[in-house]
Amino acid sequence: MNEILSMLYLWLKAAHIIFVIFWLAGLFMMPRFFVYHQECAVGSDEDGKWIEREGKLRKIILNPSLIIVWVVGLALAYNIGAFSQGWFHAKLLVVLLLTGYHGWMIGYVKKLARGERTMTDKALRLVNEVPGVTAAIIVILVIIKPF
Repeated sequence: MNEILSMLYLWLKAAHIIFVIFWLAGLFMMPRFFVYHQECAVGSDEDGKWIEREGKLRKIILNPSLIIVWVVGLALAYNIGAFSQGWFHAKLLVVLLLTGYHGWMIGYVKKLARGERTMTDKALRLVNEVPGVTAAIIVILVIIKPF
């Protein structure tokens, strides 16, 4: 029985890492989409194509990956007893912030679809750094477990 649980644990861990990669890829892609989307005229054919692309990225990659990352991650944390460990509390906080960033991006997708361009290209390029910084922090917390 322990071998089965060990095997399941490794499969869950692999799934978690795979879907974190998918989620982060989507989080890196979306702000780049925003930069290109803002360059086209509101209501143009190109605007419609960007709205469609952003919708597909959200529905096919971002949202499903987010859900799987959370469900599998919480199952893993429960399995290893991480809820009592300081490094996990810090990781959970960073993942919550990254989830908030995800929500902000979904909101900006909807703004662009309505024709609102409230951010500059420079600001969008700057927010594109959020996933990389948070990924680095999370990896350090999980691997090094500083507290």
